[in-house]
Amino acid sequence: MSTITLTINGETHPLDVPPMRRLLDVLREDLKLTGAKEGCGEGECGSCSVLMNGELVNSCLVPVIQTDGATLITVEGMATDGRLSPIQQCFLEQGGAQCGICTPGMMLATHHLLQKHPHPTEEQIREGLAGNLCRCTGYMRIFEAVREAANFVPATSLTT
Repeated sequence: MSTITLTINGETHPLDVPPMRRLLDVLREDLKLTGAKEGCGEGECGSCSVLMNGELVNSCLVPVIQTDGATLITVEGMATDGRLSPIQQCFLEQGGAQCGICTPGMMLATHHLLQKHPHPTEEQIREGLAGNLCRCTGYMRIFEAVREAANFVPATSLTT
């Protein structure tokens, strides 16, 4: 067992965990943050995406020991005071969320994209979401949600 400390969605969590345990499992099982989903378990689908120190990562590929001292944001950390974030609201309004498996990763990928490109081109949107697979929507509603979110999301929207 290793003792690590994580800051997740603005809250500090000291944890005693097996060092090679996947971050995804710690989030879902130990911390009950079930937004990140296990899709493929191989880092190919993006359903388990979280932001770690501002970078988008597949939590199914990250040994938890590598997160000691890190700052993480999960989809649960996007909402404020029980209100959906602008990105979440746009996904809801544009029908960008269907079954919900890819949605948390898509939303965090959108945040990451908008941090880099506040007014992304179609090509930047496609590239920014390329690591996230959706089997429900055909992507057009997701792309529309991203375009809509770009009108509302300030560049500093998820700084916790």
